[in-house]
Amino acid sequence: MSSRRSRWGALLSALAHPVRILPATFVVGSIVGTLILLLPGMRSEEAEGGAVLPAAFTSVSAVTVTGLSVVDISAYWTPLGQVVVLVLVQIGGFGFVTLATILGVVVGGRIGLRSRLATQMDLHLVNLGEVVPLLRRILITMLGFEAALAVVLMFGFESRHGEGWGQAAWHGIFYSVMAFNNAGFALAPDSLVQYAGDAALIIPISIAVFVGAMGFPVLAELSRGWRRPERWSIHTKLTVWGSFLLLGVGTVLFAVIEWSNPLTLGPQSVAEKLVTSFEGGVMPRSGGFNSVDYADAHPETNLIATIMMFIGGGSASTAGGIKITTFLLLGFVILAEVRGDPDVTIGSRRIGASTLRQALTVALLAVMLVVVSTLTLLVVAPVSVEQALFECTSAFGTTGLSMGITGDLPAAGQAVLMILMLIGRVGTVATASALALRAQPRRFHLPEERPIIG
Repeated sequence: MSSRRSRWGALLSALAHPVRILPATFVVGSIVGTLILLLPGMRSEEAEGGAVLPAAFTSVSAVTVTGLSVVDISAYWTPLGQVVVLVLVQIGGFGFVTLATILGVVVGGRIGLRSRLATQMDLHLVNLGEVVPLLRRILITMLGFEAALAVVLMFGFESRHGEGWGQAAWHGIFYSVMAFNNAGFALAPDSLVQYAGDAALIIPISIAVFVGAMGFPVLAELSRGWRRPERWSIHTKLTVWGSFLLLGVGTVLFAVIEWSNPLTLGPQSVAEKLVTSFEGGVMPRSGGFNSVDYADAHPETNLIATIMMFIGGGSASTAGGIKITTFLLLGFVILAEVRGDPDVTIGSRRIGASTLRQALTVALLAVMLVVVSTLTLLVVAPVSVEQALFECTSAFGTTGLSMGITGDLPAAGQAVLMILMLIGRVGTVATASALALRAQPRRFHLPEERPIIG
């Protein structure tokens, strides 16, 4: 009996480690969300089919702020069920560990070392002392931005689409939370297609997605000194300039490729095409909303969107993917190697070997994960390679874009996407570290040898 208790104690102690708290909270949160969505009054009377799988998939998608759905949430879930989805997205956007720490600060004013360490991992912070000040800024920034956006969208829904003030207010709140948290849930089966080209709605939603994908540490630093870019940290510089670079490239390529496509941009006016192209440059990186059907888009557009989803947004944001900093760091590694430079430098700073090794690990694990998941989806579901790759990358990048096959996938295919969403939200390295229950540091160095490369 004592040995059994000691084993359970060791297991609980291992799970309580800050490295493992983060993945565990998202798994537990998804389970709790599923159970809540299974309660009476959550499903509409018109809802068809089983309840468990749609509830589980919706819960995981909401908690990981993805937005993929196997059902039309506006028809399948009651207004109460939709509120639950919204709350799960808001909690998932904060991060369970971060939210619990924020509540601890608000209620008690102090947080313990373990909570600080777990929050430090959740927010990808370097210094432990940054935790509490950043938490206060996160709370104010997120809620303030969402409230302002909700008001803007409410007036847009009421004045431009004839909705009553009550419905317009609900739509404003719903889409503001979804946009800032980069979750692509929409209160319509075709996402934002019915609002295609409407600048009063598409532009504010796209801006919110873009800002939310920056990451809380970047937003906090910009709030302190946005007028002095030369004083920004390397992380902030990479995230900001990288975000604008990907936005510009994505917008231009979307417009060029889809401009004359009769199923997407073709029928729209020039102004509407520009608005939709801007959205097409923002959303694939993590937003998940779409005002054109990607099943009707050219294969080149879907390939570019897949690449953008794989890259994702900023670190410590609600975005998924390998993150912009990882992508750009790998680019600087290649540049340094081509130039023959012994060090990887950005501006006047040298990037450490451990940081570069971590970036390479994140990227390679992500490639392996997406490839294996795509192959699995091809085995269990009658879909094309393009559809499987697009869907798996969207799930891993917690983006929420789809070519319309999510609801048609078998249970095994939907399970693959749920696993991808959880890993994508937590991060590949964090997931791998959580599984390494007995990491033993080596106390000596082995002899060096150089295998032939290339």
